[in-house]
Amino acid sequence: MTVRNLDALFDPKSIAVIGASLRAGSIGEMVWSRLNSTRYAGAIWPVNPKHRQLGETAVYARIQDLPADPTVAVLCTPPATWPEIVQQLGDRGTRAVVIVGESDERRDRPVDNWTSRTLAAARPFLLRVVGPASLGVMTPASGAVLGAPSCVVAAGGVAWVSASNALTNGVLGWANARGLGFSRVVALGDEADVDVGDTLDFLASDARTRAVLLAVESVRMARKFMSAARAAARNKPVLVLRTGHDDPFDALYSAAFRRAGLVRVDSLDDLLDEIETLGVGRVAASDRATVITSDRGVAALAADAFAAAGDALALWPDAARKSVAMALPRAQLGNPLQLGDAATAADFGAALEALAPHRETETAFVVHAPTHAAPVAEVARTMIAQKNHAYRGLLACFFGCVDETTRDALHAQGIPVHTTPQRLARGFARLVDYRQGRELLMQTPDGPLPQAAGALDSAQAQVAAALSAGIAELQGERASRILGQFGIIVKAGPPGPRSDEAIEIEVRLLNHRIFGPVFEFRAAGALGLPDSLHEFAFPPLNPVLARDLVMRSPRARELPAESLLTALTALSNAVCEIEQIVALRLTVQVTRQAVVVYEPHLTLAAHRTPLAIQPYPRRLEEMLDWNGLQVTLRPIRPDDEAAHSAFVAAMTPEDLRLRFFSSVRSFDHTQLARMTQIDYDREMAFIAVTGESDAMETLGVARAIADPDNETAEFAVAVRSDQKGRRLGMLLLSRIIAYCKSRGTRWLTGEALRENTGMITLARRCGFQVSSTDDPGVVAFRMRLAEPEATPP
Repeated sequence: MTVRNLDALFDPKSIAVIGASLRAGSIGEMVWSRLNSTRYAGAIWPVNPKHRQLGETAVYARIQDLPADPTVAVLCTPPATWPEIVQQLGDRGTRAVVIVGESDERRDRPVDNWTSRTLAAARPFLLRVVGPASLGVMTPASGAVLGAPSCVVAAGGVAWVSASNALTNGVLGWANARGLGFSRVVALGDEADVDVGDTLDFLASDARTRAVLLAVESVRMARKFMSAARAAARNKPVLVLRTGHDDPFDALYSAAFRRAGLVRVDSLDDLLDEIETLGVGRVAASDRATVITSDRGVAALAADAFAAAGDALALWPDAARKSVAMALPRAQLGNPLQLGDAATAADFGAALEALAPHRETETAFVVHAPTHAAPVAEVARTMIAQKNHAYRGLLACFFGCVDETTRDALHAQGIPVHTTPQRLARGFARLVDYRQGRELLMQTPDGPLPQAAGALDSAQAQVAAALSAGIAELQGERASRILGQFGIIVKAGPPGPRSDEAIEIEVRLLNHRIFGPVFEFRAAGALGLPDSLHEFAFPPLNPVLARDLVMRSPRARELPAESLLTALTALSNAVCEIEQIVALRLTVQVTRQAVVVYEPHLTLAAHRTPLAIQPYPRRLEEMLDWNGLQVTLRPIRPDDEAAHSAFVAAMTPEDLRLRFFSSVRSFDHTQLARMTQIDYDREMAFIAVTGESDAMETLGVARAIADPDNETAEFAVAVRSDQKGRRLGMLLLSRIIAYCKSRGTRWLTGEALRENTGMITLARRCGFQVSSTDDPGVVAFRMRLAEPEATPP
């Protein structure tokens, strides 16, 4: 399961508290009192056979006695009671439960495995379970506090997700003392059912959440986590703190976070600062800043802080200098801008107004130590008045005490307030990291490496022959022949003596217990220095990802980039295409002139753990004759961006309007990247193409995007305007229907404008039911692909 029923968990219509109590210090008392102190507008029902009344609220002795079906329930009872309670709640139609308090796996007695029994009781009803041992799930804006937090939780724009109750309580207390709040709070506890990946899937499209903060020690299901994290990071910043730096695979987690577009932070302080920066602020993407201050000493501190954080101060154009000089003739021009010891609050406002027309000055930061001439409260009021002049957002750093009234007024206007330049600069650096990581997710790589006809079949045949002969270890010539089919040239014998200019990279494919097959790269430093490179990477690699990996080496400038990128990409291609390769080791010797592979060793097995990221499914490619043309029907690839742009450009304005429900002229790189760089684990787009390489043309596309549960997929079809009426839409749609069936998707749905008679006719011919929607101008399509799973006895 993933997001199924999480909507009910986060926005319940009614809540039952099982084991509610007024006994001081009990879990039932804490949960009941927290929920009753909020503004929650739905029904709240306490259940406890030992009580008839809790204050003025009547108590129900049994779940069966409740006046209606509770949307969610909070369990405050011992583990032995959980399975029966969940069974009864499932019978009533409850969609989720939060188990607060202890875990049955942490008792000093033989484990009765109440958790497994509870999950078995929940499964027939698709009822979701948070915990056990969860602090709770909270949506402060609605007052739905399903747990026992240590303090009041205010509403805000950042979601907090962690398995640790103590850490969650500490963060909530820290935020409460600073007037900060959260969109959602999730303390996952033991993660028996709902885990980090599920929660990220929900938060990725949650309108209340502008950013997500994670505190994790490990992840459970790698492929689900990576898919969910990549989807979330494309929509909003996701920052993660991982404990356990002494883990020998800690660097692997860093590689996973980076590949998914998450920003890893090194300390809890850094993560807490982002509650301020992201939860309060509405700062546009930027990688440069302008600092406005009064004092020379404060300016120096700010400049040092930005330099230490790796941030760049914006270079002003001459026009900006002239504008500031005219508005503030006594100011010392430059970045940081120094207004002078006698600067008033009005001078800060004048600076913001003068810089406003010059977008090259980027994000504005006011860094100020209070003075008699410019008290903090007055400067804050000026910032609020001028905030619309800050093109890419406005942040503040006030030394000393900022009173609550001033702080809250700044927060209400979306202006974050930090206490030191270091915190301000580091917070901004993480925004830059997110933007750069998101750009890496959307960079368009080159097309697939050229491969001789039949090379892949030959490699697969050699592997199959070895396994049939009972051979699991291949090295030397036999390993070289297989790698050679992917363009990897292997030199016989061990590498010769290494010169000071050469770099030897030891490459391994290992099977991590969580992430499955991953690459490990180690490069010895020159002249006895420590490793110049020790990185992990996830297949599949492409030249863009390989370049990002290589550029993290201190000796990156010395490497023959293109040759090395080609070698790493080809090696990844071999691992992705030959699923029987379960381990690999070899040496890559890199000099300024060449990249040479030595001593390959392959370990084979009939089956291996799936890759954490689904590679391009080459098996779905199909060549066919269609209306006199040689057409390739295949999944879309990231390198199809240029051809896809031309495909859209070749469609008439009317066809584009019918496809996208509004007038569309063209798509930018970000939009095209979303269309071509898909997650094959959840989405599919089949395209029909003709031609080769640079002359390739896209004639049509059919895509389906499944929900994270694979319950329903939504489809769409587009055919180039000059190819309509040739049954290409039927061909593409039939392929997407067959693909979704093969994945076990239960329903395929879609929509079209009522005037789009061609699409409606196509849908009917393919077997879709067509019905009206709430919008009179739109019709809906629906097709059952699979029967519901039988309920276990």
